[in-house]
Amino acid sequence: MLAFRPFFFPLLQRLFVFICISQIGGFCCCGAHPQCGAELEQSHYKVQILFPVDLTVSFEMFVGRRSCWRQLQASFFRLLFLIPTGFPVRSVDMQRPTDNVTVRQGDTAVIRCYVDDKVSRVAWLNRSNIIFAGRDKWSLDPRVELVTKGQLEYSLRIQKVDVYDEGQYTCSIQTKELSRTSQVFLIVQVPANIYKVSEDITINEGSNVTLTCLASGRPDPMITWRLLNPSAEPLDGEEYLDISGITRTQAGRYECKASNDVASPDVKYVNVIVNYAPFIKDTKSSDPQVGRMGVLQCEAFAIPKPEFKWYRDDKRLSSGQGISIQMMGSRTLLLVSNVTEEDYGNYTCVATNRLGIHNASVFLYRPGTANNMSGAVAVSQSLWLLLGSLTCLLLKC
Repeated sequence: MLAFRPFFFPLLQRLFVFICISQIGGFCCCGAHPQCGAELEQSHYKVQILFPVDLTVSFEMFVGRRSCWRQLQASFFRLLFLIPTGFPVRSVDMQRPTDNVTVRQGDTAVIRCYVDDKVSRVAWLNRSNIIFAGRDKWSLDPRVELVTKGQLEYSLRIQKVDVYDEGQYTCSIQTKELSRTSQVFLIVQVPANIYKVSEDITINEGSNVTLTCLASGRPDPMITWRLLNPSAEPLDGEEYLDISGITRTQAGRYECKASNDVASPDVKYVNVIVNYAPFIKDTKSSDPQVGRMGVLQCEAFAIPKPEFKWYRDDKRLSSGQGISIQMMGSRTLLLVSNVTEEDYGNYTCVATNRLGIHNASVFLYRPGTANNMSGAVAVSQSLWLLLGSLTCLLLKC
């Protein structure tokens, strides 16, 4: 088999579209075509080189395996100085500009080429590799096939296109008068795919957080972030979302979306839990009569969930002897089953977790004293407001 050595390929690219070596009185074979057998050891050949201009050079030689290679090498070097580089490329259809063909990864691409009845030879090439020469398939790729409708179409179909198929494809046509080439660039688009995203995270309030979302695709995907709270407004961040001094209101489910308009966006989620110290949000006092049940309530928020304790003065209370303490999620109840005069007074609710502590006073009032105490507080506040107003008038503020 007659084969070309690798270092000679750049010269071949400059010199010709394809080479056809035909045995006198025999068959035609090009390059490493499977029909070319070992019988080419000692024969008489005609070598015809077809250029992309109106130039045909032919010569005959009596060759052995080594002498053939030497004569071919010397002849190609001589021809190199006869042919200027940078020939203008002319399309098969002079009225139609060459278009890129864009296809999504995994789909089928059809690269069109149209010919007429004056064509004597035609071939498909990808870069420097021959795919089809006439109707003979040179490519070993089973995904590639020729599409011919009548004698006017000579198109290339590639099934299950992948990114390595991207590149320039050349339809080379030889007529009796001249050679023409039509070049098409195949663009393979890949849907956006998020291949790395931060795992769910638990962090203390006030810390700095960086969430990661890395995606691939062709063209490069755009990455956006949202916190899925009621507003769900977009956040400032792309591959990396930086949050400085995170607060409890910034806890929740974060959405990372990668999109490049090739297919539906790829979406991933990150759950962020923010730990914070307890905060007692609400308390409820009670004013039961003697002998009735008194109920005190305390509600606190915290992550991790707070632990509650009840105190009367400096003494910690526990269930027993007419007292019952109940835990209900973020709330706690102190139940006094049979109120006596000694039970009236101030109680303290304490909420703790590993990040801090918070306490609040809760009262078990005698009947009728709760309103009086509230009224006293209101009068005190009014007096302070009046005093403040008089001071402002005197100082002309």
